[in-house]
Amino acid sequence: MRIAVNTRLLLKGKLEGIGWVAFETLKRIVLAHPEVEFYFIFDRKPDTTFLIADNVKPVVLFPQARHPFLFIWFFELSIPLFLRRIKADLFYSPDGYLSLCSKVPQVVEFHDLNFEHFPGDMPKIHLWHYKKFFPKFARKAKRIVTVSEFSKQDIVDCYQVNPDKIDVAYNGVNEIFKPLSEAEQKIVRAHYSFGHPYFMFVGSLHPRKNLARLFTAFDKFKKRSQNDVKLVIVGEKRWWTEPIQRAYDAMSCKEDVVFAGRLSAEDLHRVTAAALASVYVSYFEGFGIPILEAFKCDTPVITSNVTSMPEVAQDAALLVDPFNEDDIADAMVKVLDEDVRKTLVEKGRKRAEDFSWNQAAEVIWNSLMKSI
Repeated sequence: MRIAVNTRLLLKGKLEGIGWVAFETLKRIVLAHPEVEFYFIFDRKPDTTFLIADNVKPVVLFPQARHPFLFIWFFELSIPLFLRRIKADLFYSPDGYLSLCSKVPQVVEFHDLNFEHFPGDMPKIHLWHYKKFFPKFARKAKRIVTVSEFSKQDIVDCYQVNPDKIDVAYNGVNEIFKPLSEAEQKIVRAHYSFGHPYFMFVGSLHPRKNLARLFTAFDKFKKRSQNDVKLVIVGEKRWWTEPIQRAYDAMSCKEDVVFAGRLSAEDLHRVTAAALASVYVSYFEGFGIPILEAFKCDTPVITSNVTSMPEVAQDAALLVDPFNEDDIADAMVKVLDEDVRKTLVEKGRKRAEDFSWNQAAEVIWNSLMKSI
């Protein structure tokens, strides 16, 4: 059997949400099925890290697809020709894109449909591409994989897809995430927050991550509590917008905000495990892996009461209205209480046991097999 896989987001040192999900699930699928030939399709020379086993054959297709017009070229010209050449039995795409021109059975993974609900958060050319093609991808796919029951229902509602066609593969969490000793936490705080306790945020600094309201909420928290707590922001400013900048400029305690930039998985683990709490108050998520990362580190979580986040966190986090800065600030104050923190850590530890990459990989494999 020959399965071709879109692996263009497997980039060394640049794995982000979807790329991590693809890597963690694909390596388990590949190793569990040595009888299958997997063709990993890249748009640039791949790092050998991603050539997981002998049954993986890498191929590089032109062009480097990082723009809507190049997406069309890559998926509607290069991919169909390649699938025909190797006589592929199946094409799997973990990042939402399919080939409308190929007759090979295809499985797609949709992580969320944020652009359908908050179109203003995206550059117009990308929005045009998503709005035009993703409904077609949903109809074209033999099966759809998604990461939460929320996202499954959203796909059904937005694209009128039969729910029986959609499989839910909850994300897992990297095994590197685990608690740190107090001595180790002290070292991390000395490095990132001048020795002070800190709240942390991790994610792409994108409008939907709600940084503007987080900055305002943190300012209100500082005024109410009068303490030395910092706010550490982990992520690149690639999607930094004027509203985010204005909210930051308006802060009276901006000197307490630390921008850590992009971190390796090892450093992210340490920053998460040493945090007072993870504050993840996006207004739209298909899943929310940072919630699980914090749970695994025995770090309390403050997260949003909308979209998929209550489904993932359940009662193991403080749920807040992401559009209400006072609600977020109140939760920050509340999580300072040691009894509250102890309860959240215990519940988070238990909730994290419900998720694993092995389970996700098994659901995806079964979805692939249903499509042939």
